[in-house]
Amino acid sequence: MEENRCENCIVRKFNALRAMSKEELKAVSDAKVSKQVKKGEALFEEGEKLNGVYCVRGGVSKLSKLSANGKDQIVKLASRGEVIGQRSVVAEETSNLSATAVNDMDVCFIPKEAIVSTLHKNPDFTFEVLRHMAHDLREADDVIVNMSQKTVKQRIAEALLYLKNNFGEDQEGYLALVLSREDIANVVGTATESCIRILSEFRSKGFIKTSGKRMRIADERKLRDLAEGF
Repeated sequence: MEENRCENCIVRKFNALRAMSKEELKAVSDAKVSKQVKKGEALFEEGEKLNGVYCVRGGVSKLSKLSANGKDQIVKLASRGEVIGQRSVVAEETSNLSATAVNDMDVCFIPKEAIVSTLHKNPDFTFEVLRHMAHDLREADDVIVNMSQKTVKQRIAEALLYLKNNFGEDQEGYLALVLSREDIANVVGTATESCIRILSEFRSKGFIKTSGKRMRIADERKLRDLAEGF
């Protein structure tokens, strides 16, 4: 199908592939494999040798690292337009993170050769890849500072605001991306029980409304004040 060709794909505008020439995009398109990944399925595991990168066409993946105590720490949520696994491919290292589908995903797997050969030939593409990796590093720096300087309540408030700002709301005003309580706990680095207790407190204070797993931000100003330490 023509719209599945990289040259015609709107998603590439959001990532480093936009710096490729028409010929390079055609070569990538001929080499790539489109895949559907079901909710809960792994794209790859921590410690795995990656033979390529994944370009997200639809859905969301959580990127997580297993800590020494056997708990997952979610370090990033990757959505439409993002490329997953490029650091491992460029550095020729095994993957430092696991990638798991939060909901059903459409991804394109691009073999390593197609990426590496373009890195050697196209400085604009190399610069774009570096720029995206630098952005990921900055986000990782922010996570480290938040973990050490903010309370669990502040981090949960911040996580809810992040979900609203980055993934939006559905027609009923609930957060469009539904994360389990365990996933929210793994985003902020706390025990699931603590997360459930704090969300319950937020609900009783009128900050949020819940319906099953779904959550709606009812008082954004109060939540923002809490996240910012007021």
